[in-house]
Amino acid sequence: MIKKLDIIPLETLDGWIIQNKKLHKDFEFSDFKEAFGFMKQVADMAEEMNHHPEWFNVYNKVAIDLMTHDAGGITTNDVEFACRVDALLQK
Repeated sequence: MIKKLDIIPLETLDGWIIQNKKLHKDFEFSDFKEAFGFMKQVADMAEEMNHHPEWFNVYNKVAIDLMTHDAGGITTNDVEFACRVDALLQK
């Protein structure tokens, strides 16, 4: 069983915050096509990790929330997911 983290290493996560007991980050892109391309990359990664985000998109904005429902909170899987999302943007 995956265990919920008591301490979230926010200092290692670029721009991620705790909001509503979830890891949260807002992203803004130049247009819808760029935002959707980012979402496609994240979707592929999520399938690979078998760990899926809660997210919301309007035009050029994407919001991502991460938590592990089975554990009832944020886990190392969520932190790893957040790091991988940020790495996608560095490419």
